[in-house]
Amino acid sequence: MSSGASALRVRQNIEVLQDEYEAGNRKPLEDLMRAWKAIKELPPDDPHSFFTLGGFHGEPFRGAGWGSAAYWGGYCNHGNVLFPTWHRVYLVKLEEALRSVPGCEQVTLPFWDETSESSLQHGIPWALTRETFELDGETIPNPLRSFVFTKNIKDHINGDNPDYSKAKGYETVRYPLSGLVGTEEDRQATAKHNAQFPDYAKNVELLNQNVVNWLNSTVVVQGAPSPGGHTADKYRACLDAPNYTVFSNTTSAAEWNDDRAGSGAPVVRPLESPHNSIHLAVGGFDVPGVFNASPIAGANGDMGENDTAGLDPIFFFHHCHVDRMFWLWQKRHGFTDHLEIIPGYPGTNSVDSQGPTPGVVPNSWLTLESPLDPFKLVEKGVERPYTSLDCIDIEGQLGFTYGPGSFDELAEPASASATATAAAPRGRSARVVHVSGINRAPIRGSFLISVFANIDGQRVLVDTEAVLSRWSVKYCANCQTHLEAQSFSPLSAFTEEEAGGLDVEVEVHTRDGSLGDGEPGSGVGAAFLSRPERAPSRPYKVTVR
Repeated sequence: MSSGASALRVRQNIEVLQDEYEAGNRKPLEDLMRAWKAIKELPPDDPHSFFTLGGFHGEPFRGAGWGSAAYWGGYCNHGNVLFPTWHRVYLVKLEEALRSVPGCEQVTLPFWDETSESSLQHGIPWALTRETFELDGETIPNPLRSFVFTKNIKDHINGDNPDYSKAKGYETVRYPLSGLVGTEEDRQATAKHNAQFPDYAKNVELLNQNVVNWLNSTVVVQGAPSPGGHTADKYRACLDAPNYTVFSNTTSAAEWNDDRAGSGAPVVRPLESPHNSIHLAVGGFDVPGVFNASPIAGANGDMGENDTAGLDPIFFFHHCHVDRMFWLWQKRHGFTDHLEIIPGYPGTNSVDSQGPTPGVVPNSWLTLESPLDPFKLVEKGVERPYTSLDCIDIEGQLGFTYGPGSFDELAEPASASATATAAAPRGRSARVVHVSGINRAPIRGSFLISVFANIDGQRVLVDTEAVLSRWSVKYCANCQTHLEAQSFSPLSAFTEEEAGGLDVEVEVHTRDGSLGDGEPGSGVGAAFLSRPERAPSRPYKVTVR
């Protein structure tokens, strides 16, 4: 649809709603809570119910994805060029449901500004974590902190071992808790783990500290921080991505970085990368090897796995921030009314990374005209699937815009020279640590790829790449040749001389422990697996270029 500027609804930073609420203007936040409460209470088969909408992302799998090995299962797009646009329309549909609640017609979905000063210092805004909320004279469970399933979800992918099923009445959880309840073994382990964390307020403190750690952690060598090393930096860096294809997803960015590694070109950070980090920060992974506190083994919240991430309300406030970053990139690079996809590039095929979604033919090329199922648009009385072409201009086509937030100053058009040098500080090494060959098939759920440097006897984190995955990918037949995960970590915290003598090591941390033994390398001049005797203990390859 077309909408004039005066009619635009504004998606505000949720901190603005909090501040207004505490200053006495309670209606905006109360209406938001009222709308969320209502859609969560709808019958699970209602098209506006949160169970239906939240379940579009992953489980409960629908259509061809229900049990077919040709499809990944859920409708969401990850690791391909439809990642930003599919999630943009997803937010619109959730917002339409909120606005369908009587008395809430003016509700607009706020964004969690993950790179605001408040988030960097304190973590998640209180409206998303507070245990209860006063609404219409009653104290109710905060509608934004969790969701109690109104229907079973059953894992149809793993045959006789449905290890990611969750029953009606299950309540979503976040770090430091675990939500694995699919098997009797998992239920016993989860009950034992969660019994260690009976204090809700203390759990919120642990969650916020973990988010702060993810947002701010970085390596500092002789007073120089490593750019792009933590989540806030990665959000900043993604705005310098030179084209939509590599900005949009991790698969395309990996190819771009692989082609240019060793040339001195900056490492491109795709939008999907810091997005993944926040999923895992909320869903249950510590930043490895950074802090004095002991990591919490066994944390496994719903946001940390694609299967159930969309069923935690915080998902939509997180993705509203991600969509706002998409819009900032569009304004910075002059793509507010059109987008361009590099034809045939990795990340432009339906089997790349995750496998096809229902409604998309396996091994087909993705374009701006590809359907964004299951979302439908009615034009002149005729219903058809949304495509990316329907949602490029959020103001002219979708009728909304974003209120003030962090990085607004970076929405100004960028010069090519500024973008080209953004990740390459003068006097710093342009070398990159490339981790490749990680097979996702045997890995249950999401995982981390972390690069460490041994400096003066200390093990220092250089970079962590979060890989957001589903609980089981090994049965996705069309994914089998696209299961490799990889990462690119710049060594720009070091001078060229320092980088040339570094010992580096890599740890791939999964829900079930580390894939490798973490044995230090013999300096960046040598490939990590150049010694054959090390290969059996480390099922991935590390090179430095």
